[in-house]
Amino acid sequence: MVKMMSVCAMGAVAAAGCSCDRAAKDFGTTKYGEAAHLYVLEGKGGLKMEVTDYGGRVNRLWVPDAKGELVDVTIGFDSPAGWETTDSYFGAIIGRYGNRIANGTFTLEGKTYTLAQNDADHHANLHGGKRGWDGYVWDAKPFTKGDDVGIVFSRVSPDGEEGFPGTVKATVTYTITPENVWRIEYEGTTDKTTPLNMTQHVYFNLDGSDTILDQELQIAASKYSPVNADLAPVGPAADVAGTPFDFRTFQVIGARIDDPDTVLQYGPGYDHNWVLDGAGFRKVAEMRGKTRAMEVWTDQIGLQFYAGNFIKDSWKMKDARPMKRRGYLALETQHFPNTPNRPDFPTTNLKPGETYRTVTEYRFKTR
Repeated sequence: MVKMMSVCAMGAVAAAGCSCDRAAKDFGTTKYGEAAHLYVLEGKGGLKMEVTDYGGRVNRLWVPDAKGELVDVTIGFDSPAGWETTDSYFGAIIGRYGNRIANGTFTLEGKTYTLAQNDADHHANLHGGKRGWDGYVWDAKPFTKGDDVGIVFSRVSPDGEEGFPGTVKATVTYTITPENVWRIEYEGTTDKTTPLNMTQHVYFNLDGSDTILDQELQIAASKYSPVNADLAPVGPAADVAGTPFDFRTFQVIGARIDDPDTVLQYGPGYDHNWVLDGAGFRKVAEMRGKTRAMEVWTDQIGLQFYAGNFIKDSWKMKDARPMKRRGYLALETQHFPNTPNRPDFPTTNLKPGETYRTVTEYRFKTR
């Protein structure tokens, strides 16, 4: 047996010879009547994560600066009710389909599937439906592997869940390395052809302040996906050159966020897909705060940059801290929005006998 000194519950350490699962701390009950739990992953480089099995949500993410001082850079809550009364997607695993499916419908292998239009303002199915994968308590198994610590989340999404075909068996593995890397590995199989587009909806503010507008962002993308008023991609990808979507060099996030560009203001502000340059596992973005920075590495083809335009100033998070509009941003690695209705996009269809695999890393460093 391994002495689990680096995977522990809040305020507790698993004793030698005991199961990692005993390190879980009770985290209350979800609105669906499921018991939720908290775990802490503490890397040797100082990066530390508090995560719940309720949707695989990252609740706290402490990132060190050059002096070793830790700042919590993400949104979280003191109980499941926090997400249920604000935005359920903060920090969560997203499935079966991340982002939007226009009009809540698609046709696959000659059959039309009707999904909930849970993003009613934009006539779309958003992030999997009324109860997407964020709405379930996942099976959670903490682990250590050499100097890495992590946790494996798994669940089975039954055939017909939220209107999607096929039984999908999904696993999502979070790993914290001594180099202050948070690696996310997604896997899935199905018994019927189905769209699958998993992502993580974590939010960041690298200064732990009340705004991300003074922080900097770079995205390795020469094109982005223009959208209509329903935020569904229309037409082919467009060049970022000469537009407020050009982040090929570092830009202050707030510098152009209120530009009158029509497509930008459908957001309103940044809530769009960037068509990432290159292929394979590569660096696709970097965010800079005053004393911390974060690189995004992925094998995915798209990056949804959402600038927190709908966060409400009246919302409170953990420790009664206030939230602010555009106080945090999300950088979601994924395939393109509305792909099930766009045969010109690279497919998201997973077939029986295939295994869905994708990897994303958030690499934290000091400045």
